[in-house]
Amino acid sequence: MASRQGGPGPDEGSGTGSTERRTAPHAATPDAGSRREPTTPPSRFGPDDSRARSAHRPDAGGSEPTARRRTPEDPPVRDPSLYALTDHFRERLEQPGRYVSTRAVSDAIRRGQLRWNRTDGWRFALVEDGIRFVVVVGDTETNSPVVVTGWTEIADRDRALEAGRFDPVDIDTIDVRTGLSEASAEPIPDRIRPRAITRPFVVGEHRLETEPGQPYVCCADCGCRFRSKDAITGRGCHGPSGR
Repeated sequence: MASRQGGPGPDEGSGTGSTERRTAPHAATPDAGSRREPTTPPSRFGPDDSRARSAHRPDAGGSEPTARRRTPEDPPVRDPSLYALTDHFRERLEQPGRYVSTRAVSDAIRRGQLRWNRTDGWRFALVEDGIRFVVVVGDTETNSPVVVTGWTEIADRDRALEAGRFDPVDIDTIDVRTGLSEASAEPIPDRIRPRAITRPFVVGEHRLETEPGQPYVCCADCGCRFRSKDAITGRGCHGPSGR
């Protein structure tokens, strides 16, 4: 379900519960000429399809062609105020360690690169200060598009550390969370081992942290240790009694 209340507006700050740093500088809006044109996936109708032709055919009276209806393959609009936020995305705004905000969503929709993904559909991606903000949108062929989900990735670790928008714990958290999600069934001890996460981040029912040298993340509440996302989401957290 999607809610219209509090959708990303043009000048909003971080959303409620966002862990994005308040000291983050606002990126300047680039000139219109610097924007990349979206890459449109192949249309579901070929150029010779009768349905495609009929959408542009004038009527018998010689009037203007009927406007073609939008399809899911048409590039989504770049006006953040038109998008509602799904309940799934609202939950992410409130979870520690997500590093997504309504401001990041608005910036990505306005200025991010647009790509078509066969699994998710349309997604915007904007790199700022070494961090990639990814926003997946849906219902883009309608008058009520929605923000389905969003996440962060490390685009350039050195740049992210230099920029100071996020501290080293934030950056390690983004890196470990990305690794867990990229191959949810695969253990990633080598990716976890060099990271230091002292502020727990949430996956499933667990609040996770780790120390340098440990090949696992550990739940701060129940003490369970995990090396893959499937292991985390497949086990409930029962607090200290679960140790």
